[in-house]
Amino acid sequence: MARTLINLDPDDKAWLDREAEARNLPMTELVRQAVHGYRIRHESQGLAGLQAALRRTAGIWRHGDGLSHQQRVRDEWDERG
Repeated sequence: MARTLINLDPDDKAWLDREAEARNLPMTELVRQAVHGYRIRHESQGLAGLQAALRRTAGIWRHGDGLSHQQRVRDEWDERG
């Protein structure tokens, strides 16, 4: 495991110490878990996240041709501009 030195705001460090104690974990383990969770959330927003969003939203537009609607809306923008 690589060692890393970081600087934290005093309030953040105090919170981290309290949270680690409340969870009965070493502070270093809590930081590892937090970084890992952040990485997983960040990576899931990449291509896999996009694909999941497309699956969840596929077929929700039920008002005809979506491309035609989009063009009409954009034409309205041009008329106002």
